[in-house]
Amino acid sequence: MTDFIIKVCGITTQEDAEASLEAGANALGFNFYARSPRYIAPEAAAKMGGTGAYLRVGVFVNATEAEIRSTARIANLDVVQIHGATAAVSGLTNWQAIQVTTQPQHDNGIAAYLIDTVSPNFGGSGKTFDWSLAKSFPFRAIIAGGLDGANVAEAIRMAEPWGVDACSRLESQPGRKNLKSVAAFISAALLAFHSKQAVEI
Repeated sequence: MTDFIIKVCGITTQEDAEASLEAGANALGFNFYARSPRYIAPEAAAKMGGTGAYLRVGVFVNATEAEIRSTARIANLDVVQIHGATAAVSGLTNWQAIQVTTQPQHDNGIAAYLIDTVSPNFGGSGKTFDWSLAKSFPFRAIIAGGLDGANVAEAIRMAEPWGVDACSRLESQPGRKNLKSVAAFISAALLAFHSKQAVEI
């Protein structure tokens, strides 16, 4: 796996996909939850992306194993990000989304945990949480929830995560990105991760 993850989620257009990758993101998220305003059909997601090395991440909520396997094949996914009652799927790379108050027992089928703000929904609240709560998380963690260019460096400093994930704070409207906001988020995250690595060395 890569040294750190910078993921832009809720991709619905080729323009947003290309701009995110050109700015330095190394993961794109495609939402396959039909009730989300950021939903994209697997066939459409398959046509979106760019060149170079990056992860194609599919977001699933309460999905069955058959649904996940079919979508992963059609959309050419590298990772499945599972929410709600969705179970890890063997043979695929699974990221489990949890709320910050959850303390999971490690599952060998989970490659990383996406830690999000407490919300009655499955993410997308646009609200942050106390990032220091994630610093002692014992497994590989990706921080989500209200991140943007103004706060992602502080989130990385406080939580020391493996990755960061942003969506709603980078949008001009649900499902469409503000490309200046995307670039600012990625630039700040890259600088923070590289600074952290330099200190560790």
